Amino acid sequence: MSTVDQPFPAARGPAGSETGVPSDHAAPPRTSVPWRSAPRSPQSRRQISGIRREDVLAVGGALVAALATTGLLWFQLAPFTGIVGYVVVSWGLFVLFYVVLVAFDNNRPAVRDRVAAVIMHSLAAVVVLTLAFVIGYTIFRAAKALDHLNFYTQDLHKTNAFAPLTQGGVLHAIIGTIIEIAIAMAIAVPLGLLAAVFLNEVPGKLNRLVRTVVDAMTALPDVLAGLFIYATLILIFGLELSGLAAGCALAVTIVSIICRAAYVVLRLVPGGLTEASYALGTGHFRTVWHVTLPTARSGLATAVILGAARAIGETAPVLLTAGYTTYVNFSPVNGPMASLPLAAFELVSSGLSNYVTRGFGAAAVLLALVVVLFGTARLIGGRGAGQLTSRQLARRMAASHRDLARYTTRAAAAQGQEVRS
Repeated sequence: MSTVDQPFPAARGPAGSETGVPSDHAAPPRTSVPWRSAPRSPQSRRQISGIRREDVLAVGGALVAALATTGLLWFQLAPFTGIVGYVVVSWGLFVLFYVVLVAFDNNRPAVRDRVAAVIMHSLAAVVVLTLAFVIGYTIFRAAKALDHLNFYTQDLHKTNAFAPLTQGGVLHAIIGTIIEIAIAMAIAVPLGLLAAVFLNEVPGKLNRLVRTVVDAMTALPDVLAGLFIYATLILIFGLELSGLAAGCALAVTIVSIICRAAYVVLRLVPGGLTEASYALGTGHFRTVWHVTLPTARSGLATAVILGAARAIGETAPVLLTAGYTTYVNFSPVNGPMASLPLAAFELVSSGLSNYVTRGFGAAAVLLALVVVLFGTARLIGGRGAGQLTSRQLARRMAASHRDLARYTTRAAAAQGQEVRS
């Protein structure tokens, strides 16, 4: 019999002769299946959420070791200087020390998981600290101006460069910002929402063209929008530097943002709602007007508020198209018009102490407006497509009760006519 046909080789006896019977003391038979190693002990469940004492100790130890090592390099061993380099080298050494500390008590997958987590959390902490520093520094420099009521109720046309902070304010910039944002939103909101509906409802080659243009405008530098309005409305059509030109420049800047945000929201509308509308015989326009847009109402409001928050902080388009004045100007077509970002830029650029303080005050007011707008967008956008507030749900229930009463009255009237006939 060949070795292929013979499943087990004959065992050899004590003298080495083949007996044909497997021996208890013989080597295990050879098979085509490889031998399995002894079963490992069950792995313990690894905690992936929460904070453990070992994690705190590892992070704290790595941070202290990194700061000490970087300090030794900066002040004793090497001629390094600069706070930015100190922070970068400290962060790199922190990650390295953390890897070493975690590797003592964890296997390789756990080490990779914890190192990735600490890198992401540390970078997020850097971003949050940077934002907190910017906000804190702005409020600190603006505190002396924000304490006075005249800062919000007066302009600067009677205030000289050396006047105390108890005189003058940024009322002209606040009013100019409101007027310019109103013009920009009046132009950008209809165009952006119509473009979003077109992208969502009308397929074809023109759809791809519009989508390409919107994507290109999203990445467009803001200063190009100001240059475009300056070259067309001001140089070609003769419009003077004014709030209208600034509003048009801001509209060019934010129309693509509103369109993209609204398009994403419209795509989240459940397809079953529109299909049910079409099944009931409703046309395309009525389906969009009565089903798609009301369902995505909260998301569309969020897109509009995000566009306003983007426009309210733009400086380059306004700098090229609005001009600057220290007077309160209510007319968007006559004369220059100030705004909060432009006022902050002009006042801080002057270099004079009180003007710089007022400039930081204008930046603080602008920052507060942006925070309010983004907070409002966050509250409105927290609801999904079609999710109603309690007030909207109450109105919808009341409308349903009215419809039920009307149907009941109509059915009773029809039944009475049948009885009389």
